[in-house]
Amino acid sequence: MNKPLENRVGHSVCPHDCPSTCALDVELLPDGRVGRLRGAADNAYTAGVICAKVARYAERLDHAQRLKTPLQRVGAKGSAEFRPISWEAALDLVAEKFLAAEGVYGAESIWPYFYAGTMGLVQRDGIHRLRHAKGYSRQFDTICTNPAWTGYIAGTGRLAGPDPREMALADCVVIWGTNAVATQVNVMTHAVTARKTRGAKIVAIDVYETETVRQADIGLVLRPGTDAALACAVMHVAFRDGYADRDYMARYADCPDELEAHLQTRTPQWASAITGLSVGEIEDFARLVGITPRSFFRLGYGFTRQRNGTVAMHAAASIATVLGSWQYEGGGAFHNNGAIYTLNKMMIEGLDIPGRMTRQLDQSKIGAVLTGDTDALRGGAPVAAMLIQNTNPVSVAPDQTRVRQGFAREDLFVCVHEQFMTETAAMADIVLPATMFLEHDDIYKGGGHQYLLFGPKLTEAPGEARENHYVHAELARRLGAKHVGFEMTPREHVDWMLRHSGFGTLEELETQRWRDCQPPFETAHYLEGFGYPDGKFRFKPEWDKVKANNDGPMGPWQDMPALPDHWDVIETADETHPFRLVTAPARSFLNSTFTETPSSEKREGRPELMMHPDDMDALGLEDGGTITVGNARGRVNLHVRLFTGLKRGVVIAEGIWPNSRHEGGSGINVLTGADSVAPYGGAAFHDNKVWIRPRF
Repeated sequence: MNKPLENRVGHSVCPHDCPSTCALDVELLPDGRVGRLRGAADNAYTAGVICAKVARYAERLDHAQRLKTPLQRVGAKGSAEFRPISWEAALDLVAEKFLAAEGVYGAESIWPYFYAGTMGLVQRDGIHRLRHAKGYSRQFDTICTNPAWTGYIAGTGRLAGPDPREMALADCVVIWGTNAVATQVNVMTHAVTARKTRGAKIVAIDVYETETVRQADIGLVLRPGTDAALACAVMHVAFRDGYADRDYMARYADCPDELEAHLQTRTPQWASAITGLSVGEIEDFARLVGITPRSFFRLGYGFTRQRNGTVAMHAAASIATVLGSWQYEGGGAFHNNGAIYTLNKMMIEGLDIPGRMTRQLDQSKIGAVLTGDTDALRGGAPVAAMLIQNTNPVSVAPDQTRVRQGFAREDLFVCVHEQFMTETAAMADIVLPATMFLEHDDIYKGGGHQYLLFGPKLTEAPGEARENHYVHAELARRLGAKHVGFEMTPREHVDWMLRHSGFGTLEELETQRWRDCQPPFETAHYLEGFGYPDGKFRFKPEWDKVKANNDGPMGPWQDMPALPDHWDVIETADETHPFRLVTAPARSFLNSTFTETPSSEKREGRPELMMHPDDMDALGLEDGGTITVGNARGRVNLHVRLFTGLKRGVVIAEGIWPNSRHEGGSGINVLTGADSVAPYGGAAFHDNKVWIRPRF
């Protein structure tokens, strides 16, 4: 008898918009397909653990509804009526439309639009090379990170912190503003290790009882947008009860005496009234971190989705400075390690192209941009044509009513390069089939850790699916865009970047699988000084001068508090809108990705609103009944679910379900606003006041 063929194991990296950027072992079946994906056990951060949705990735790769051939629209916009077309004809038409728009309105009327459907540096960021070579409008990225990054950098002066693997060496791990069980499971891996090996306490702080809160030793459920009040009360107790490290602050902080005086009135009683936590809960938490030098504050992206999120992030990070936690292994405050990667992306992005400083359009304001708002267009020409990759704005962008109006314009030409017929693809004129991460080469960096990792092509793409880099190069050829980067392969791009960044060669990285870029302990813990000229943490930052990604100050930045404080700029509930809505991530989805996979759909069930039983009784609602949720921006229909793990007046809608899954065709982001978060922009997805009515 013939011996059965054995499965092989390939190595890759999860490409999705998650700080974990997990190192993967990929089961390769004899027939060329992919089997189970597992976390790489020999990677010290992934540590053999990945989320269930990525473990089942074969569901996406082999999905019957994957796009496999280019398509041209033949019906009305949004009808999803298309006919097959060849790649050559499709790209010729895209180039023709782009050149026509350029001829009428100028090159800035074309807006390449993208985000984090893949975090690969070649396939994601190569779109900038086309943008720069042609002088198209730039994109100001605001839909995710700005408030949180700005708040963290405001204190530290640098987007980097303690080695996140040190969570396993902490005596207290504070998981604040992230549902790690659902969105970055490796945080739990290291926190639970600390609990098992050191008896560490895990504290989870969130706006509802998530799975992370349930698994924690201490769960603090507060009202949305009140994190800074909690942080101020903790620091008040630290000064009051002698937990504050005055010697450390004298050396490493800008104005500890001024902060102490400011916090005199920020008592636990004051914070209790704002947060909804009891005075005892606040006192106990403050005492725990106060007596525990090795307290590791793992600060998440929930901070980035409130209108006061920058202030809240800064206040939470300030606790570690008041306590002197940075001095200890397993102590300090960590959010993202973006600053440790000194990568030369000149070739990938075409940064050597002269004259590339065109107007910059706000990603979150795509609705205003496409409906002709003069301010959103920066006083320039209308957007007449778009290339969209790695994102699905017709589902995920805020201010959805205007977004959909914009995409319905008959004079707007849109090419979408996608894996599935998303709601954005359905509005396009040309749809191009895209590869998935196991079907192309790319390199990745971990925001939540310190590894640089290579992900090689391990399997063939179905049908005629092509990688992003191919689209950039082929359009460049048709559009007359010149740059040597268009002639290079993805592997050549990776090798060039590594060599010119001092990180060796692709051959070396491919052999090693990843490179540990973690700085020395003294650097990571700011014992050589924080990232300001005087080396001191800023309790009192100059908000319009923070060295974070920005397009100039925006939003009500001049009203921001000078010192850590609760800033009441959130959408406070009122008589007309008595509830505050948070649009939180679902465990089995990642933004609008995975909404098409059967196991994820089955687990999540249907679009629902989680609501306190007393609030349901007051409105005469029954568990499982249908309701309408609304505000001045629009209204959404969904089912209500009884849930005790939140404060009264707070409601939670998990997951970005397709608009089409809601009765009436309007999804949850109809309710979210696109107004700029101070000081550098952002979208406050979790900060919405709404009314709720029964739907009969």
